[in-house]
Amino acid sequence: MEWTGARYKDKPTVEVPIWIEAPPQRVWDLVSDIELMPSLSTELQSVEWLDPEAQPARGARFVGRSSHEALGEWATTSHVVEYEPPRVFAWAVEDPEQPSAIWRFTLEPNNGGTLLRQWMQLGPGRSGLSVAIDRMPEKEQKIVFVRMREFEVNISDTLVAIKKLAEQPGKASV
Repeated sequence: MEWTGARYKDKPTVEVPIWIEAPPQRVWDLVSDIELMPSLSTELQSVEWLDPEAQPARGARFVGRSSHEALGEWATTSHVVEYEPPRVFAWAVEDPEQPSAIWRFTLEPNNGGTLLRQWMQLGPGRSGLSVAIDRMPEKEQKIVFVRMREFEVNISDTLVAIKKLAEQPGKASV
């Protein structure tokens, strides 16, 4: 990630692609399994659907609990805002109208496998990062840059883990 000088209000984004030697449905089964994600992440600790009886769908909600050395521990409620199996899965964190972040997986059939992209946008709603910016407004651009770089590294690690799982021979599903 290159320095952009972005501020929080700019709604900075990061996107990481990876090609996976597996069909989209196999990859979809992994990326749409929210309860799998904590095992692939250093920051996300647990995830659970708010209504365990509900099927994943647009409007469904889940709680994620996270931990970060500098930011502490927190929980957020996410709202599924796009759900188009096996192509798009996206969720808005906290208020879907003014989310603190938006996360999205997109899948495309590609060269006999799947091109998987994970994208995220910070803001426009306030987040834990807003508190750090409030304390040190003169460092806002650096704070945003460092956090976006962390997201890029963490997303890359998650996608590599998804690729490894999807490409395991003889596994039809998780």
